[in-house]
Amino acid sequence: MTHALVTGGGTGVGKAIALALAEAGMEVTICGRRREPLEAVASGHERIAAMTADVTDEASMAELHAAAEHARGPFGLVVANAGAAASGPASKVTLEDWNQALAVNLTGAFLTVKPALPGMIARKSGRIVFIASTAGLKGYPYVAPYVAAKHGVVGLMRALATETARTAVTVNAVCPGFTETDLLADSVRRIVEKTGRTEAEARASLSASNPQGRFIQPEEIAGAVLWLASDAAASVTGQAISISGGETW
Repeated sequence: MTHALVTGGGTGVGKAIALALAEAGMEVTICGRRREPLEAVASGHERIAAMTADVTDEASMAELHAAAEHARGPFGLVVANAGAAASGPASKVTLEDWNQALAVNLTGAFLTVKPALPGMIARKSGRIVFIASTAGLKGYPYVAPYVAAKHGVVGLMRALATETARTAVTVNAVCPGFTETDLLADSVRRIVEKTGRTEAEARASLSASNPQGRFIQPEEIAGAVLWLASDAAASVTGQAISISGGETW
């Protein structure tokens, strides 16, 4: 039975992925910095275990991998989902803002998968999935550090896919458009505060980027991860899969 790691598994997309994998029969370890939401998710399914860890800290992630694999076996699937976004004009982005965005979204993704690579390569088996964003495929205004970091995640994915192609390990990225999560709610709140628009107007301005005129649901992203983890996707590697209603045609 596959053991999966999902970072940022206490809320939103990470929670949906963890639940979908557990329902499919996998043992799932979720991690994040806040214990309470992690334990709330874990209490809802017997195959989900919660551990705290900081994806920006190399020692923390190494310890997580060692402890989780000792308890439940080696990771056959690693989902690097943890991320964060802040908004503002590029001219007002501080170096601290920039470094924080790259630390969480890009360095954190690398530190999430790095400890699993030697074992996967040795076993000639494994799946790595980065949860990137359409911001890794195109530009958006007022989120320059996030866009840069997510482009970096897509580049990292392609590099690792090239390195592992002959080992039967696959490495891919799922790139959602605006998704119905707490991060979206935060974006809507900031738009309302800064522009005076109503919440409905702010939501409409964001959903308009999706040709289908709607927000992506976390369960749709979870479904893509399930497919990438399956035998049906054994030949799929190095791909950035856009889940965006056609936004990135």
